[in-house]
Amino acid sequence: MTKYFTNNFPVISLHKRPSTKSEVVTQMIYGESFLVSKKTKKWLKIKISEDNYKGYILNKNFINLLKPSHKINVLKAKIYKFPNKRKKINEITFGSKIKVISIKGKFFKFSKGWINKKEVKPISYKNKNPFSKITIFKNIKYKWGGKTFKGIDCSALIQLFLNFNNKFCPRDAKDQVKYFKKNVKLSNVRKNDIIYWKGHVALALSNKKLIHAYGPMKRTVIMGIDQTIKRIKKTANLKVIGIKRL
Repeated sequence: MTKYFTNNFPVISLHKRPSTKSEVVTQMIYGESFLVSKKTKKWLKIKISEDNYKGYILNKNFINLLKPSHKINVLKAKIYKFPNKRKKINEITFGSKIKVISIKGKFFKFSKGWINKKEVKPISYKNKNPFSKITIFKNIKYKWGGKTFKGIDCSALIQLFLNFNNKFCPRDAKDQVKYFKKNVKLSNVRKNDIIYWKGHVALALSNKKLIHAYGPMKRTVIMGIDQTIKRIKKTANLKVIGIKRL
């Protein structure tokens, strides 16, 4: 029997196989929903609703499907025990989705506690430039499969901001490059064009600079476009395979 649930933990790792030693292929952030296709005492085989990604998560006390009302609009939002800033109890990452159940002063209440109104937007909110806040991830640690302020990979950096703006985006670079149809030449590259290599992706911040979660530098960095292309060719022998415009 299949059933939809909502992730009610700050972050959950999705493994390739039902073992904690198995590769973490992606993560689910707070408020993302998923479909369970198989269940054991310890593991759930699932498909994430937002991107159809499949894998295994530890069987925890997840909640039934919840319709969110708001989403986190900052790199990390603090969760407080009370509607003031005296006692922080946790944090949730950018793009997490919450259901507001009450309001008091400058704070929203949801199932895990209280959160500052300034750190959220209504679920329907869209930014004219979907990547306008992407530099909040500058210097965040590179983490294979990561999707949060504690660590992120190159394709998640693109996906997170498109998902935040209510646009579908595949999880992996190899699928993104096929999904986005509009091709651009390197000589015409401009702000918000998405540059792909085999297994890697970066976002153009201008016709000269890009940002990417870059494994060899172990963090999210802003670099020159020409410099990055030369470096990846030299170190990994990879050429640009596509430049896409939304």
